[in-house]
Amino acid sequence: MRWDNLIKMTAVLLVVGFVGLLTAWSPFSGVPWLPFSKDINLGLDLQGGIHVVLQAVPTEEDKVTADAVKRSIAILENRINQFGVTEPIIQQQGSDRIIVEIAGVDDPDEVVRTLIMPAYLEFKTEDGQTVLTGANLKNAQEALDNAGQAEVNFELDREGSQKFAEVTTANVGRHLAIMLDGEVLQNPTIESPITEGKGRITGYASLEEAHRIAVLLRSGALPVKLDIMEKRTVGPTLGTDSLERSKTAGAVGLGAILVFMLAYYRVPGLVASLSLITYAILVFLIFAAIKVTMTLPGIAGFLLSLGIAIDANIVIFERLKEELRTGRTLRSAIDAGFRRAFVAIVDANVTTILAAIVLYIFAPTMIKGFALTLGIGIAVSMFTALSMTRWLLHQTAGSGLARNPKLYGA
Repeated sequence: MRWDNLIKMTAVLLVVGFVGLLTAWSPFSGVPWLPFSKDINLGLDLQGGIHVVLQAVPTEEDKVTADAVKRSIAILENRINQFGVTEPIIQQQGSDRIIVEIAGVDDPDEVVRTLIMPAYLEFKTEDGQTVLTGANLKNAQEALDNAGQAEVNFELDREGSQKFAEVTTANVGRHLAIMLDGEVLQNPTIESPITEGKGRITGYASLEEAHRIAVLLRSGALPVKLDIMEKRTVGPTLGTDSLERSKTAGAVGLGAILVFMLAYYRVPGLVASLSLITYAILVFLIFAAIKVTMTLPGIAGFLLSLGIAIDANIVIFERLKEELRTGRTLRSAIDAGFRRAFVAIVDANVTTILAAIVLYIFAPTMIKGFALTLGIGIAVSMFTALSMTRWLLHQTAGSGLARNPKLYGA
């Protein structure tokens, strides 16, 4: 029975270790034998992108004020983020200019055109009277109808729903034009009063087009007109050579840590190494699932979380050694060591996660990537340290081949 357990455990660890080493060596390259790595996008500092300078221009209706520029920056950031997690750089230059830098876009011209669209939504009656605007819009989502055609479903707030009900009740049998930036999106005939404050806009060629319009409607109209003063492509600030060197340095550093853990803690060091490799796999799978854009601060956040994950294992193993020195059996020493280390690990990790949450909410955009990768890494490290490491130690103790306390550093 002991040999059966040992064979099963060895097979699992070999598979995890092999996949983990591949992941740790090339997390960002998008090679075909790592299908999830291509979903981890690179930020502007690692792969380049576009640099756009926008000028706020006064019109007859709108004046350029400090508040208008700040609200425009917030709307631009909201629009970009809703198209994906891209870690844009958006900052004000002077009193009336906005600099936007976006990484890895396939069609820069289309992205810029979408960003600077005023997105002013209007509902107009047949006599040209504006009866409702996008200010009363609560939500907008793209969808497919029963025939498979793309559409945008919108929902109005309480005030808008009341106005919409009054307008549709008074104009049954007439047209109500839905307009975006002065262009007619749809001009349907009101067949009956609409009292629920919901409607749909049809006529889109694809779901992607409907998604683009829905994003514009959700983000709201720009408070001031924006003109393009400059648009150019920028290269990565680190460069390909620097990125390759960083990856090599990270792999060498990780290898040195694993060797130290094996030499100092022996059997627990082997368990920690396999647990950390599994940790790396899980973290990168989460990055790929939510399409995280990896920037230089994001890499720093991941490496910091890796250090915290190693620290958690060290705390556990030191407690384990102390329990073994008191004369406990191996299994009881493992359980007692985890109980003693649990509070310290949870306290340290929870406080760091809270700090990451605060950074993600209040820090500038370029720091959000650091906070996101740090928070995800710490959450996963708690799981692997408190569950997988414990399971592996129990499996090792149960195999009967590693019962000598010296093999555990005691």
